[in-house]
Amino acid sequence: MPSLDENIVSANPKMMQSIQTLIIGRLMVIFVLMVTIWIWNSGRLQLSWERFPQGLFLIFLISVGLTIVYFFLLRLNSNYLFQISIQFVLDSLLVSWLVWRSGDFSSPYITLYIVLVSVASYFLRPLPTLLLSVFCGLQMIVISVLAFFGWIEFTGAEQATGKLVQIVSFNIVGVLVVGLLASRLADRRTSGEELKETAKSLANLRLLHERIIESIRSGLITTDLEGTIYTFNAAAAEITGFRSDDFRGGSIFRLFGDIKEPIRMSLEAAEAGEQSPRFETDLQTPDGFAVRIGYSISKLFSETNEASGLIITFQDLTDIRSMEDSIRRKDRLAAVGRVAAGLAHEIRNPLGAMRGAIQVMETTAAPDTPQASLMEIILKESDRLNSIITNFLNYARPAAVDFADTNVGDAIREVLYLMKHSPDILPTHELIDDSGSEEIVIPADSTQLKQIFWNLARNAVQAMPDGGKLTVGLGHAESGRVRITFTDTGRGMSQEQVEQLFEPFANSTTGGTGLGLSIVYQIVKDHNGAINVRSTEGVGTTITIELPKENRAALRSERAETGKTSELTKFLNVADSE
Repeated sequence: MPSLDENIVSANPKMMQSIQTLIIGRLMVIFVLMVTIWIWNSGRLQLSWERFPQGLFLIFLISVGLTIVYFFLLRLNSNYLFQISIQFVLDSLLVSWLVWRSGDFSSPYITLYIVLVSVASYFLRPLPTLLLSVFCGLQMIVISVLAFFGWIEFTGAEQATGKLVQIVSFNIVGVLVVGLLASRLADRRTSGEELKETAKSLANLRLLHERIIESIRSGLITTDLEGTIYTFNAAAAEITGFRSDDFRGGSIFRLFGDIKEPIRMSLEAAEAGEQSPRFETDLQTPDGFAVRIGYSISKLFSETNEASGLIITFQDLTDIRSMEDSIRRKDRLAAVGRVAAGLAHEIRNPLGAMRGAIQVMETTAAPDTPQASLMEIILKESDRLNSIITNFLNYARPAAVDFADTNVGDAIREVLYLMKHSPDILPTHELIDDSGSEEIVIPADSTQLKQIFWNLARNAVQAMPDGGKLTVGLGHAESGRVRITFTDTGRGMSQEQVEQLFEPFANSTTGGTGLGLSIVYQIVKDHNGAINVRSTEGVGTTITIELPKENRAALRSERAETGKTSELTKFLNVADSE
């Protein structure tokens, strides 16, 4: 199995270029050295062939031949480390031959051993570099032994045996010391390359981890054991409406509220080997909308398998809960539909007859008598009952939406003008038009849009029996929508009342039937809009409506194609025919 260094060498395209530089550099160094020695031997700039260094020239020719061979092998061989090792071994043999031909250990070329070992430390691992220095030392020993016994010609000056041993020993020690230092340098270089590769792998793993986290469509938050947020993925930002930078380093309790008990229950379930329980809570977005989320909590473990934090995964359940509420409303509407025919026939017709009889009797009664007062009360209550039936019929069988370009600001101003002249308005009531002067036009049913505004404004005024301030705002929202807000300073509502606000016949803070807001909810949905309520008891209520700016006329054709007719509508058609 190849070593890490071999993998690095064979995988790094820069190594091939470095080897080519080494091959060419060796040839250039020998050429420059040959010319320098020639000038040195000549003693002047005028060169003579008698002083030409023939030994260096022969090595230069050999190097030219080896260069051609090296380049040829470089194209065929993928194991660059083996080729580099062979090159340095052959270079050490050439240096030994040059040292022997130029005076043995009095030769100035003995320094080339040190240069060779130093250069080798850049290409080889620590052990091969040290072995190369040992090999160079062995070659010096072999040359000295062969020359001492006369097996090869001794070309240097005659030296005493003791002095020759000293020279050889010092040269060998010098080469070995350089080898040790060079191997240390090679070790640092190799460690640096391995560190770079490790850092690169870690960066790739981190990038992969971040991409996986960001690709998860569920919100994911990781924290330490104290609840400090580390990770806040894109889905979490999309669901909550907050940017990840807003909460990184912050507390999870600032976003989710007090969830210490869910954390305790989740950790206990994990220790018992049970499935982590699911929890639900409401979050408030920066725009003031309430988002219903379902979340679970699990432990985050470190590399040593110790609990280092928490992982919180959550999903947006707002649409699901909205659909469930819609289904419940439809079920309730279907149940009411079973008695709607009898309600319309058995109550409205006798009611009309009773009203007519009372009106006839009223003409015969003297004014300012108890009988006249009772008849007036009966007439008012019959009108109220007739109004309840009318609202119920409007809710159960709403009119088709007729989309047209509608100026939202004009609709708001018209409704507020009518409301100011309504008998419900007291001197202590203050109606504020904060719709601005910008002309905002959307595709909508103008009549139904005004009905929304009228019902919301009337409910707000009724929630302020002792007076107060109603502010109607208009502006742009994200995702190509228009935002309309109705803010009052009335009595406010509890959380339970807010949840049941748009249900028909729900408990109302104003004493009404609740059908008005049910109609509002239905009209907003028909316009493919959204409605949100924020209320605090004793402080007031803010109702926010968002309507799309794009044309939704396709909604009508879609209804026509599906031929959708509710069970209640069928009952009402039967009632009207009767």
